[in-house]
Amino acid sequence: MDKRGEHLSWLCMFWMIGGIYASFTAWGIIPRYGWGFSMGTEFQFHSWRVFVLVAALPAISSLVGLTFMPESPRFLLETAKHDEAWMILKQVHDTNWRAKGQPEKVFTVTHIKAPKTAEDEFIEIQSATGTALQRWAVRSLTLCKLVLKNVASLMSAELRFATLFMAIIWFCMAFSYYGLAVWFPDMIKHLQYEEYESKVKVFHRERVENFHFNFSLENQIHKEGEYINDSFIKIEMKSVRFEGSLFEGCRFEDIRSTDTMFENCTIRSTRFSDTDLWEEKFIDCRIENTTFEHNKQGCHLDTVEENDVLIYLVSFLGSLAVLPGNIISALFMEKIGRVKIIGGSMLISAGCTFLLFLSFSQSAIIALQCLFCGVSVAAWNGIQVVTVELFPTSKRATAFGLLNALCKLAAVLGSSIFPSFVGVTRAVPILLSFAALVCGGLVALRLPDTRDKILQ
Repeated sequence: MDKRGEHLSWLCMFWMIGGIYASFTAWGIIPRYGWGFSMGTEFQFHSWRVFVLVAALPAISSLVGLTFMPESPRFLLETAKHDEAWMILKQVHDTNWRAKGQPEKVFTVTHIKAPKTAEDEFIEIQSATGTALQRWAVRSLTLCKLVLKNVASLMSAELRFATLFMAIIWFCMAFSYYGLAVWFPDMIKHLQYEEYESKVKVFHRERVENFHFNFSLENQIHKEGEYINDSFIKIEMKSVRFEGSLFEGCRFEDIRSTDTMFENCTIRSTRFSDTDLWEEKFIDCRIENTTFEHNKQGCHLDTVEENDVLIYLVSFLGSLAVLPGNIISALFMEKIGRVKIIGGSMLISAGCTFLLFLSFSQSAIIALQCLFCGVSVAAWNGIQVVTVELFPTSKRATAFGLLNALCKLAAVLGSSIFPSFVGVTRAVPILLSFAALVCGGLVALRLPDTRDKILQ
């Protein structure tokens, strides 16, 4: 009991380590576009596909690890596998006493009070039905009824307030955490975009004739220009827009483009070969006697590499910031108490979100992101520990599953709502997260302290 909260917190840390692994590999792999390869012209195996394979490795290894993990003794008792349950309990006993330096202690348990077995529910079913299909149907229906009964029991008089309070806390925490986790990188990307646009070069009514463009064009707007017998060969066009311009007798060969558009342009006697300037990039244009040959096919990433590196680095820093918070909360979980850690961490996190009103630079937002992630992880640890301790064993897995489902719903809502305000206003995401965290923190302070609770 005196180590329960700490050890549960160490277990929760592996969720954070998974987040660090995912963000680190994303930062190290996805922006490196040269890591990809092509299979013909249709299929481009870009670096993001490499990342998907690398991200799947922990899931594959966990499947292997599960083969070595012992089953729950309670579950084995409920399924009338008493010998297997006894062996696992003996293994737990021997491991614990060996760790305490007394390996000679003998497991003396000879009788175990078993819970009601699941088979008891099906004795009448098996004898009262005829065909295998009927037995399967009745058995499945009975299982569904048992599950619904277990869920309904969470709203019983003894557990009603615990379930309601924990549902509010889980929802508020997930809504703010996952919403801001998406909002932070998007906001930084928006600030980068604003800075990038402020440096745009505008060219009015330029006339270029018989010129060979052998250099990349980036962050430019060309208005009402005339390009006669010019060639654009083996270049990149990044954030280039041609408006009301004339192209006559020009050649475009081996062109890669990002955010490049032709609007209200007249294009005559021009040849496009091996480019990714597709039809949708010509808006309200007049195209006369022009050919498009061997267009680039497949999936091409329409993005700017150097900005991507920073965005993935920001996500990695946010994931890395949870590590010290996780360690500190684990060490002080028993000393401070779960309730104070949850309530205090959520209220401090709310203060961090409010400070976003005063941050106008990328570095300030990154710093607040790291602070928010480092503090909020302590609340997550406390929430997980209290959820385990508040509910009896027979209801614990059901409660955990239900609250996790609510958590995922809140995560979907938060990650959908918050980014929609990027570039519109920062007030709505900040106030929503602030209100949710304050609400969850105040509710958390009403929870009972479960440090000395004997689990049922």
